[in-house]
Amino acid sequence: MVLKIQDWLRAHEEELLEDTIQMLQIPSIESEAKPNAPYGTENRLALDLALSLSDKFGMKTTDLEGHLGYAEFGQGDKLIMSLGHLDVVPVGPGWKHAPFGAEIEDGYIYARGTTDDKGPTMASLYAMRAIKECWPDVPVRMRQAFGCNEESGFGCVARYAQTEEAPTFGVAPDSGWPLYHCEKGIANLEISVPFVKGELELLHAEGGQRPNIVIDSCAARVRVAPSARAFVEEKLADSWDRNVTYSWEGDELGIYAIGKASHGAHPFGGDSAAIRVFRFLKEISPLSTSRFYTELHELSHIGGAGLGIAGSDEASGALTCNLGIVSVDGDNLDLLFNIRYPATWKGTQLQDLCEARLAELTSGFKLKVTRDSPPLYFPLDHPLVETIVNVYEAESGERKKPGVMGGGTYARAIPNTVSIGTCWDGDGHAHETDERIKIESLYRASRIYAHIFYELALRASN
Repeated sequence: MVLKIQDWLRAHEEELLEDTIQMLQIPSIESEAKPNAPYGTENRLALDLALSLSDKFGMKTTDLEGHLGYAEFGQGDKLIMSLGHLDVVPVGPGWKHAPFGAEIEDGYIYARGTTDDKGPTMASLYAMRAIKECWPDVPVRMRQAFGCNEESGFGCVARYAQTEEAPTFGVAPDSGWPLYHCEKGIANLEISVPFVKGELELLHAEGGQRPNIVIDSCAARVRVAPSARAFVEEKLADSWDRNVTYSWEGDELGIYAIGKASHGAHPFGGDSAAIRVFRFLKEISPLSTSRFYTELHELSHIGGAGLGIAGSDEASGALTCNLGIVSVDGDNLDLLFNIRYPATWKGTQLQDLCEARLAELTSGFKLKVTRDSPPLYFPLDHPLVETIVNVYEAESGERKKPGVMGGGTYARAIPNTVSIGTCWDGDGHAHETDERIKIESLYRASRIYAHIFYELALRASN
């Protein structure tokens, strides 16, 4: 049966590619809510396309007011579900290819969402379709879900959980192979501080697109007192960071930095423009204001040391800290940090550590926790974990140990669900410029998903 299903997928690869390209060309970045489109018009268009394709494939579809939709077939009280998402993060500068052009070059498709998560979601939909076509008496119900708010709040799955059932076994095709059995806790910490006055007065600072993206451009503006002008100009003459530029306008100094975007779960994979700006300000500051800029720079440490939250555990490794948004609120500077904390920690522990650290500083930093998503953990001998590991070994010849991730997937929001792989070496990385996936990887993923769904259906029905 598995061979029959996979042969069907091979025969429909061109169709999968065409539908994936069509989906990738929709710029489904969250925008202003509209009626029946709570995450914006473009996200609604992406969901409409997914549901219309599912209707065409003969599946029964359900639309949860634009938050999330799903397609279903099969029979029985057991449910196998795959949860993908159609929303994507903003684009940012520096793309060689049109971000929503779905251009093909050297066997790769380039577009925002190719790996996270439109490509895998379409591969999953086709895996479901293949099972429907080849296994008409499937003994369980099979459900493909399409979320629209994964990147900025999980409101879509929160709406799903209000009225819809949890799966017997669920997967979210949104991580690495064979699966991730542990996801770190995710917290957003908003820290505000009054603008510093004095010889180097902060007037403005701005950068970042989302908390879970490393800031790739950042700007700041300071007023330099006459008493500090000569000192600052001397420091500017010795400035070394070629990714930071500056210009004078009267007594105001404008500063602009560029960096490299990356997923906030691994900030070390990017290069924060905000950290460059804060370091630059610290280096040019006269003694009278250096404490403020030193503390500001230290807070941005990607291991969390500046916030007093650095740590690790055996299950999931070290905490990571991404400064994702720098903004201004009146006379306050707001810093929004995206934290991925160890699986054995609790959010209250994180908050206590941070508050204790901020109390030691002199600049008046205040903390507000705006999000806390607890960690996810499945034992290695869990039947869901064992099944996926065994299928991946059968498909690849490689016995891989389940991984641990700092990223957050739908698995943490829906019971009985783990995240599974999407792509391989050479494919692109989530949230980066010129995101891409090899066309053959798309096809291969669909075949592996189908095998996983088949084995989970058998296990659930026995």
